[in-house]
Amino acid sequence: MRIGLVTAEYPPDQGGVGDFTRQLGQHLAALGHEVHVVTTAPTGRDHPQASPTGRENTRTHRLISHWGWGCWREVLAAAHRLSLDVLDVQYQAAAYRMHPAINFLPRRTDRPPIVVTFHDLRVPYLFPKAGPLRWWVVRHMARQADGVIVTNQEDYLRLEDEVPSDRLALIPIGSNIPPSPPPGYDRDAERARWSVGPGDLLLGYFGFLNESKGVDDLIRALALLVEGGLPIHLLMVGGRVGSSDPTNRAYAERVERLIAELGLEERVHWTGYTDPQAVSAGLLATDLCVLPYRDGVSFRRGTLHACLAHGRPVVTTRPAIPLPQVRDGENMLLTEPGDPQGLAEAIRRAATDPALRSRLGEGAAALAAEFSWERIARHTAAFFSRLLE
Repeated sequence: MRIGLVTAEYPPDQGGVGDFTRQLGQHLAALGHEVHVVTTAPTGRDHPQASPTGRENTRTHRLISHWGWGCWREVLAAAHRLSLDVLDVQYQAAAYRMHPAINFLPRRTDRPPIVVTFHDLRVPYLFPKAGPLRWWVVRHMARQADGVIVTNQEDYLRLEDEVPSDRLALIPIGSNIPPSPPPGYDRDAERARWSVGPGDLLLGYFGFLNESKGVDDLIRALALLVEGGLPIHLLMVGGRVGSSDPTNRAYAERVERLIAELGLEERVHWTGYTDPQAVSAGLLATDLCVLPYRDGVSFRRGTLHACLAHGRPVVTTRPAIPLPQVRDGENMLLTEPGDPQGLAEAIRRAATDPALRSRLGEGAAALAAEFSWERIARHTAAFFSRLLE
């Protein structure tokens, strides 16, 4: 098949949707498909419009001047010029700067079959009062598309009454960060780089700072543990705010002020945005990954998948809906959302029980195997093929 992946966010932009699109494209190409990524035009004049992004012959076309009204003309012009068999729109509202124009692309008649991959159906924090209108345009997009892919059970349940079952598929995401640290990696040296001693507990947080991720709860839990005498540090792995969601910056400033108010500057360390090998090095250096999502743990979170893929014991929050793969005390340790005291107690429990940490790490690695990119690409290609029959 000649597959077009449409995304407003793509590396070197910082963001999970762009990283997902690159991984998916490369693995679809590895299966023998011809893959073209249609994305935002560069701001610099010297950036090539089309360039290879990997040995699998995925090609990137940085063509779309803006994602406002009329963007579909540029998308469809590229689709016709490249003779694409199918377009797969990677949709998350913040990546398109909250503009609804892309939602109406499936209404066009002069187009190849369109699949929409919804990465997150939650109401964005940017415009929470626009929830009903936002849901209307999302539902319209889903109903008009030839096929819909959701990445998690929560979103599948929300759309199953809107989209016929033969046009709706649940295909999860995987980890954008493979467990591959730099050559010669030394865990003790990596920990020492962040002033973490052999007897200290190193917590890890991975991902952008966002209102939904509960980082302020983590900082308050850290303060409680320090007050209780635990020799503990927190490594914040990766970039702080990303390229798409403008609310992240304001939230990051709040978190930084909280760290200062609680006197934790020497306990909290920041890697900054860095390459995948350095991210992997940071994750492998941690004793626990702590991901206190306000809306509960979900497999929509690429940061969760990265921690699982690295075999890290994970402390996180109870899912909003039952997730059979999540087993408390076996592959994750669960606590209630929005509860710094409960989070601190869960961290202390894992810190003082090496057998529990070992069991959680083994369970995390086993769970990660269910979310391989080869499996994701095969299921995606099979869904496309079925729609084209």
